[in-house]
Amino acid sequence: LLMSVVRADGYIIILSGSEGFSQGQMVDVYLWKEKEEIDNTIVCIGSHDNTLDILYNYLRKKYPKISLSSAHVGSMGGLIAIKKGEAHVAGTHLLDETTGEYNIPFIKRLLPEKKVILINLVYRIQGLIVRKGNPKNIKSFEDLVREDIIFINRQAGSGTRLLLDKHLREMGINSSEIKGYENEEYTHMGVAQAVASGRADVGLGILAAAKALDLDFIPITEERYDLLIAKDFLELESVQALLDIIRNDKKFKEAVIALGGYDVRDMGKIIYEN
Repeated sequence: LLMSVVRADGYIIILSGSEGFSQGQMVDVYLWKEKEEIDNTIVCIGSHDNTLDILYNYLRKKYPKISLSSAHVGSMGGLIAIKKGEAHVAGTHLLDETTGEYNIPFIKRLLPEKKVILINLVYRIQGLIVRKGNPKNIKSFEDLVREDIIFINRQAGSGTRLLLDKHLREMGINSSEIKGYENEEYTHMGVAQAVASGRADVGLGILAAAKALDLDFIPITEERYDLLIAKDFLELESVQALLDIIRNDKKFKEAVIALGGYDVRDMGKIIYEN
């Protein structure tokens, strides 16, 4: 609750005995921040990636008046936020099992009327995060059903969760056999922290999160992580500043590479637009 208040731009008043407000209802918001500051904040909702933190830092350094506010609700949640006009940008890495393509089939299916542009941010390595030294000798998804293994999962709707479920189906593994499958975290760092603390033995996440907490990592696959931008917001000064950092700032690229497990070969490239 305290962190939510710290991050909030303002607040609304709900009268005692009221059941609250319905979705889409107009309400009065009492601002804690100046309206200019709010107008200059890019709202990014969707999949979590550690590069977003680096992007925030470089954006603030070059454009001090512009900020990036990210909420991690999973790739699917990001696409829905774009559809509803609730975000300028959404991070996404949804793998379509039928085509083997990332993101585009989901965009066409979920946002058929929405004008958008899909820009690559990074390619990244997903794998199994385990404690330093891999004390339980975990090697693959097959080990997740062992009696002595506790797993930490990502939330439903996240691209990482879809990736996990895809591999489980292909291997004929029932998720009910995995201890901890129902235990969820909303970020890769949350998964890594659960492993580092001993709350879990293993989780699926990115190499950068494992490196950040000095954990071991078993690579599984490379995936494409993109940013989906609503064309309604594409010409905003703030969004153009964001794209400038992504496309032209060499030090930003170097900082991303230094995190480990990232490839920036298509950073800033338009992957799809309609």
